[in-house]
Amino acid sequence: MATPTPLPVQRAARELGEHLVAWRKLRGLTVRQVADRAGVSERTVGRLTTDPGSVSVENLLRVARALGILDALVASADPLSTDVGRLRAGEQLPQRVRHPSASESD
Repeated sequence: MATPTPLPVQRAARELGEHLVAWRKLRGLTVRQVADRAGVSERTVGRLTTDPGSVSVENLLRVARALGILDALVASADPLSTDVGRLRAGEQLPQRVRHPSASESD
């Protein structure tokens, strides 16, 4: 059974959908034009605003590309764009992050 979506995630998804609508309008594009450029259905574009959690990451990225914001969206997740990322940039990242189990720490 899936856990309920946390409120901050719901809020972020709603805001992202609103931003995509704003970008579409700023570009003077219809939902159909965005769908055609992204290679997705109009329904998928619409779901990004009404139920973003039901849209795959790939389709989100396709729509972002159609709106001309793909690079900015990807760059927003760049760890080197944050203070923590820049501070730790010289460190070698582990292949995996493992936390000791409760029995190992006793």
